[in-house]
Formats: sequence, structure tokens, C-alpha cells
Amino acid sequence: MEADGDVTQDVPSLSQSIRKNFLKPYCELLSRLNESSNAGLIPHVTCLVSDCLMTFTIQAAKQFALPHALFFPSSACCLLCILHFRSFVEKGLTPLKDESYLTNGYLETKVDWIPGLKNFRLKDIIDYTQTTNPNDIMLEFFIDMTDRVHRDSTIILNTFVELESDVINTLISMFPSLYPIGPLPSLLNQTPHNHQLASLGTNLWKEDTKCLEWLESKESESVVYVNFGSITVMTLEQLLEFAWGLANSKKPFLWIIRPDLVIGGSVVLSSEFLNEISDRGLIASWCPQEKVLNHHSIGGFLSHCGWNSTTESICAGVPMLCWPFFADQPTNSRFICNEWEIGAEIDPKVKRDEVEKLVNELMVGEKGKKMRQKAMELKKKAEENTSPGGCSYMNLDKVINEVLLKKN
Repeated sequence: MEADGDVTQDVPSLSQSIRKNFLKPYCELLSRLNESSNAGLIPHVTCLVSDCLMTFTIQAAKQFALPHALFFPSSACCLLCILHFRSFVEKGLTPLKDESYLTNGYLETKVDWIPGLKNFRLKDIIDYTQTTNPNDIMLEFFIDMTDRVHRDSTIILNTFVELESDVINTLISMFPSLYPIGPLPSLLNQTPHNHQLASLGTNLWKEDTKCLEWLESKESESVVYVNFGSITVMTLEQLLEFAWGLANSKKPFLWIIRPDLVIGGSVVLSSEFLNEISDRGLIASWCPQEKVLNHHSIGGFLSHCGWNSTTESICAGVPMLCWPFFADQPTNSRFICNEWEIGAEIDPKVKRDEVEKLVNELMVGEKGKKMRQKAMELKKKAEENTSPGGCSYMNLDKVINEVLLKKN
């Protein structure tokens, strides 16, 4: 990618467009591919694998009589929550009556009626349920998705059994053809370095690899890596609280700051702050995250808790500080901090004193040591699952041979 351009777009608008506009051009594309195949130019289309949110592909697969698998890009728990969105509406839990319900304690209401979920509150559910709009686009989008996904659907998950065992067992009772094949970073590590997959990238932003040289100068497990992903935004006040919390911790840190991270303006950090961190802080626009997380100098990850970042952190055995922003991130944070005990959550109203305290606890405190130990244990389990003979490894083999290639 030569330039970053407009890599983040309005999610509700995209969701509306997916529902209304994608089926016809997608079918036209499949027809053109088959025509090219008949002319001997390319191989024939024999199966479809699509994002679970792209439900128009279900109809296309039927139209072209193709084996089809749906890949859900987030956690198994998030899929389970989405599958119950209609029940949230029927029970009157969403939409909220007014915005006061966001702050009056209502979101502490326990959600104890979804099999497979333990100790969940409304605030831990994907936050599209926290709307006051009865015609909310995203809520409608996900309910429509669940209506299109049927019991006989093949679903692939980027997770592994030990990570979400109760949830996966519940999902398998709903979808017998369910295949956890993750975590994908660990699975990809099983491929040879010269394999063509090694050249594939998933970043939306242009990478700056100079940070890897900087990390080489740091001691093992001494650096806090800070990255809020490709979509999360914050106010300038929140940015400054994070900045001074990191500075006051006196710990080395690598902070990825996108040009559009601050709402409605550019990122401007004072000369006072830059002078304070000059000997121990590095700010970059983007980076090769997996390489950074697996670098020996990284001791902790301050993250928005997107699922890709979460699984990459687990695969690297790195504990986390969590500041979830939207969508599935509160759910992921709940698992990170309460189920797996490999992280601690920062209050949404972030304050520099709390950031300083949690960074120090993560890097040199007793809780941090325990979180690091548990993170390393999960890393080992991830490697076992994705190695030959492991459950995720065998599931990938099954979904390829028993589902996608069954017509051949």
C-alpha cells in the first residue's frame, strides 16, 4: 500500500451497503470467473469462504451450487452474543429507554440466560445493544445476519477450544459443522518462511519498521507497546491522559499514533512531553504488530482489545492493559481480564494516575508477573492446538477436505 488514504470508513453505512448492494456484483464476479475458467485462463471456482457478516454469499453459494463456509472474524463469545441479539430486543433489554441508562447502573444488569456465558453483564455484551434507537442500523444488521445463518451452516472460528471451551460447546450444539481453527497467527507460524502465505499482509496502514531497530536497544520485557488499532479514536484530553500516564511511569514505551487517532483534529504533543520521554519513548505511525509483539523487549501491550490484537498478544505470550472502545472489544476485555486473567482494564474515563499505576503493575508488579505467566501458558496451548495433530490443525484439515472439497 503506497498511501494510507481513507482506510477507516463509517461502519453503519458500510453495513447498509453490504445488505443492499453486494449480492448482484458478487454473483456477476463469480460468473465472470467461471467464464474465464471455461476459457482455460484460471482455475474453476469450486467453493466459497466468506466473512460471516457478508451473508449475501450464502445466497450466492446456493445460486451457484457451491460448498460454502462462513468465517467469523471475532471471538466465539461474540458470535454467541450476536446470535441472541433478537432475544435482547424481545426481553426489552435493548434498545435503551434513554441515554441515562448508559450511566445510571443499568448496564451492570446480569446476563445469566445465555448458555455458555459466565458472570456477564450488559456492559460486557457487544456494545451495539447499547443503543437508544429502535431502528439502529447495526442492531438490525446483526439480527439480519443471524436470521440468514442456519443450523446446517459451516462456521469457521479464529479461536481454540481451551480459550473459550464453554462457549464453543454451546455453539457446537447450535451448529454441528463448527470449526475452531485458531489462533491464526500461531497457525500461520506452522508454514515455511518461504511459503507464499508469508508475503500476505493484513494491515490497513503503511508500516514503519524502524521501530524494530529501536526495540533492539531495549532490555528483555522492558517495553510497553501501545496501539489502539486501525479504527479506535479518542479525544485530545484522553490522548494527553494516556501520554502523561505513560511518561510518568518512567517505563520505555513504543506508541503507535495514527494520523486520525484524535477526534476532529490532528495529534499534537507538547515539547514538554517529547522532552520528558526522549530517552525512553518512541512514537510511530504504524508498525508490523506481530513482529513487535514477538520481540524480546516487549513486556506488555496497551490495547483497544480488538480480536486480532487479542489473539496476536496471546500468541506472543504478552499480557495486556485493556481500553475497549466499541463493538466486540468490551466482550474481549472481559475475557482477557476475568476469564483468562492475562490483563487489567483501564477506566473509560482514562486518568494519567491510573495509567501510570497500571503500567507499573503490569511491568514490574506481582500481578503483572502472574498475568505474564498465564499469558505464556495460553501461548503454549495455542501452539499445541495449531501444530500437526492439534485440534485447530485437524479442524482446518477437516473443513478443507470434508466441506470445501467434498464436490471434488
